[in-house]
Amino acid sequence: MTDIQDIFKKSNVAVITGGASGIGFAAAKYFASLGMSVVIADLGGDRLAQAATELKSIAGEEHVLAVATDVASKEALEALERAVLQRFGRVHVLMNNAGIGPETSIFSGQADWDAILGVNLLGVINGTRVFGPGMLAHGEAGLIINTGSKQGITTPPGNPAYNVSKAGVKVFTEALQHELRNTDGAKISAHLLIPGFVFTSLTKGERREKPAGAWTPEQTVDFMVESLKRGDFYILCPDNDVARPVDERRMLWAAGDIIENRPPLSRWHADYADQFKAFLEKKD
Repeated sequence: MTDIQDIFKKSNVAVITGGASGIGFAAAKYFASLGMSVVIADLGGDRLAQAATELKSIAGEEHVLAVATDVASKEALEALERAVLQRFGRVHVLMNNAGIGPETSIFSGQADWDAILGVNLLGVINGTRVFGPGMLAHGEAGLIINTGSKQGITTPPGNPAYNVSKAGVKVFTEALQHELRNTDGAKISAHLLIPGFVFTSLTKGERREKPAGAWTPEQTVDFMVESLKRGDFYILCPDNDVARPVDERRMLWAAGDIIENRPPLSRWHADYADQFKAFLEKKD
């Protein structure tokens, strides 16, 4: 297993999509603090410019590149790669993190479905497929970190397009890591970041202050780094409300719907409420 310190070091290069805010920006600041060159890709505008300014104050102007990028466009990702290689030559860390989450239903407008799947799923798939070959070819150790969601595993009712996109990220990243570990000479590994409740622009809604139950993006990145040091593939983050054992029970119950032939999403089915409660409280 590659020592993470061989990757997170000066002169190496990290590319983060959705890098102007939230978890992406917290990761960019962490990488910059190590002396790495950092590229943040996000929609253009003041937020991207402000994030770049702050990163330059940490790492120095020569080590920071901000590129306005719509990750739903494969052509935009290809342009991003060209800009990165022209400036820094190679990439060691790719964090496919950009995500959106407008509320959807099964029959809501096509535009919202297209937008969510384009950013959350195709942004990850195409980001990996655009940057991955070059990362393998340069022969140095590296990481591809894809941001998933617990909603892509337990798939709660409420936003099916988001759940589908994040379930796809999970499946894609599992397949990616399997292929990488069976590729001769590959020094790149893939990892699935599964955040808990994190106070970001995607989750805060109308709230101005962080809820007590939420983690900060910085806490999430700290947990991610410690997990990467252990070589974890599934980076299952807790938060201040939900500890890992609860997440584990919820995920086991979701898998049990198939095994036990229960109705789908039985956790939210009135006829199974008491059974789920007992399962959640059961001590193994």
